[in-house]
Amino acid sequence: MTYFSAFLLGLVQGVAEFLPISSSGHLAIAQNLLGMKEAGAVPEFFDVLLHLGTLVAVFVAYWSDIREMIVEFFRGADDLIHRKTPTPVPPARRLIVLIVIATLPLVAVLPIRKQVQGLSSNMIFIGAALIVTGFLLFGSDLMRKGKKTEKNATWVDALVVGVAQAIATMPGISRSGMTITAGCFTGYERKFAVRFSFLMSIPAILGANILSIGDAIATVNVAEIPMYLVGVVTAAVVGYLCIRLLKMIADKGKFGFFAYYCWAVGLLTLVLNAVL
Repeated sequence: MTYFSAFLLGLVQGVAEFLPISSSGHLAIAQNLLGMKEAGAVPEFFDVLLHLGTLVAVFVAYWSDIREMIVEFFRGADDLIHRKTPTPVPPARRLIVLIVIATLPLVAVLPIRKQVQGLSSNMIFIGAALIVTGFLLFGSDLMRKGKKTEKNATWVDALVVGVAQAIATMPGISRSGMTITAGCFTGYERKFAVRFSFLMSIPAILGANILSIGDAIATVNVAEIPMYLVGVVTAAVVGYLCIRLLKMIADKGKFGFFAYYCWAVGLLTLVLNAVL
């Protein structure tokens, strides 16, 4: 690995993790089709760090929400001990419950986690998945604007978005694109669909990294640690900027550009796979 390849992979991770274009798909394309010989053997530990870098971006961008949920978690625990139930339930407390429910479908993926990860070497699958992501994003623009937020969203709504996140564990399917589209489908307000998508990524990313950390540590190359840091910082900074960008796009409710982009990259991936 070189500093440039670490920077480039951090850039790809930061952009594609939050913009609805599939970070796993783009990282796989970079490793398999773009002649990055160093990237072809990316240490698993570096991959874990890249995801943690984008997780830092979520904490910075949504710190006020996260802080409120932490405070409300302890208040809820205290109410549970004293057998009290506030009426109405505070929005931040409802948001915690919704995120927990939305995370549950990921448990169903655990038994086939290795098989799902193995799809990252199948460029035909990734190209097709990117094209599917494009159709999902295009369809989200056609949906009627919803009005649901953490104040009135139901557990069924959260479960639907959670199933979408579980499906998006397949490389080439955008996690943010899939969950935002599912949120719009269930009637979420667009801004809330984006916010919920990013907040629910916290337990998903942490859980995935906890499962991978044991094997990942074995791939650590001490001499490459400075390069790892370059990639992590790049992923965090670029990820934060992309979250800000997606917030602005959500205000206008237009994801069509990303649909065309996913179609173009998906088709290009299929063509390059056939040629190379």
